Amino acid sequence: MRAHHARAAKAFDVQVEPGAEFWGWAGRTLGAPARTATGAPAWLRLVSAPEDKAGGKLWDGALDAQHAFGDLDGHRPALLAVHDAVDDGTAYRAELSVRVDEPVLSDDPILQHEAHLPDSWWNDLAGTLEKVAAVDTDRVAVRQQYMDRAIPEFVGIPAPAVSCRTTAHADVHWANLTEPLRLLDWEGWGTAPEGFDAATLYAYSLLQPDTAARVRAAFPALGSPAGLAAEATVCAQMLQTVARGDNLVLEGPLRNWAEELRRR
Repeated sequence: MRAHHARAAKAFDVQVEPGAEFWGWAGRTLGAPARTATGAPAWLRLVSAPEDKAGGKLWDGALDAQHAFGDLDGHRPALLAVHDAVDDGTAYRAELSVRVDEPVLSDDPILQHEAHLPDSWWNDLAGTLEKVAAVDTDRVAVRQQYMDRAIPEFVGIPAPAVSCRTTAHADVHWANLTEPLRLLDWEGWGTAPEGFDAATLYAYSLLQPDTAARVRAAFPALGSPAGLAAEATVCAQMLQTVARGDNLVLEGPLRNWAEELRRR
């Protein structure tokens, strides 16, 4: 990966800044800060996959997001260029983006401390997600077949009717957010039940009651009939990760949430 990352830097004519590598899950991605030939700060991210699996929603997520959203009034780091290569049966996609210098709000997707953020930040987040929701796409983040199967299994209710599907970032958690607001990691975006992004952020806030309450205040869909499908879907997704041995610290709050959803 390092060798191909260096080749991508050469293809883009950027200089990688040493000592700040960021490896993604299972070594599938490698990112690092860089500077363009004009000295502009950038971020160079390399994704790898078997050649026969290089394509589809996750592979094209960042590129599709650039075409669909641009930089969302500065709240999304713009994608500047893409470079593809194949070597010995492995495909590599390099993505050069505008660098976000602000640190993420949490090193862990699960919030480990209360988030003391100004009202303007919450307004920016709500407004940005509204703009995302209004974009038409044929990308799908959450399929009805998954909801029909997972919600009864993990939440204990039939899958609620979806009154409206909107476009979602689909991975809004605290390690993908900064202040001032930047929303990172656009691999998996697509349509989902209305309120899905808000429900996702709520799930990752459950250990911090004040912040969880602030998420609900910022997104009135949560707790409403229209938002029930999104809440049940996210709750099911998160309880499924618990069943696989992940996010165990959230098990109790998630089960409490599921009980609340069963009463609605």
